[in-house]
Amino acid sequence: MLARPGVARNAGVASGDVLRLTGGGDLGDCMGKLIYVANVSVDGYVEDAHGGLDWAGPSEEVFAFITDLVRPVGTYLLGRRMYETMAVWEVDPGLAAQSELMADFARVWQAADKVVYTTTLQAVPTARTRLEGHFDPEAVRAMTAAAASDMMVGGATLATHAFDAGLVDECHLFVYPLLLGRGTPVLAGGAPVHLELAEEHRFGNGVGYLRYRTLR
Repeated sequence: MLARPGVARNAGVASGDVLRLTGGGDLGDCMGKLIYVANVSVDGYVEDAHGGLDWAGPSEEVFAFITDLVRPVGTYLLGRRMYETMAVWEVDPGLAAQSELMADFARVWQAADKVVYTTTLQAVPTARTRLEGHFDPEAVRAMTAAAASDMMVGGATLATHAFDAGLVDECHLFVYPLLLGRGTPVLAGGAPVHLELAEEHRFGNGVGYLRYRTLR
């Protein structure tokens, strides 16, 4: 998920080959999946020790891939911190004005519904957004079953709750070639979950994309 507006240009990027190991790379192949998408360091962190995300500034190649990945998503389930990070794609029109690539992502973000789980926010600056005081696994299960398009959970803590409840169908990781040493782990603990590798992709800047299905 593009948690930062900056795009690192990567001149002369060679497009990596996509290897689909068990079929189907498009989110729209099956409706009503709940997916988790995260940028992660090789040692498993989604934020550095200071909560920073600058290390995950995507190249244009990665940016375009992520935009296409989340294009079919109809609803985002977000914790407060992830929502506030992503909301700039709607409240700051200057981002979309920087390039067509950024404008495309802004349109994709704004077109989806957002459910924000928070006990502190009383109002939000974005459209198509509602607040929920707590994460209710059965309510999310019903939402996913009734959804006409895929849903996405954002934020390590919220994703952990979703994994623990057996709600997540796919896990999409963009692995950046660095070691952060410490920070926020990609998942905040929880029960073991077995995964099946379904697709991988290598980008010219060294980032690796891994798509896993959860096994139940």
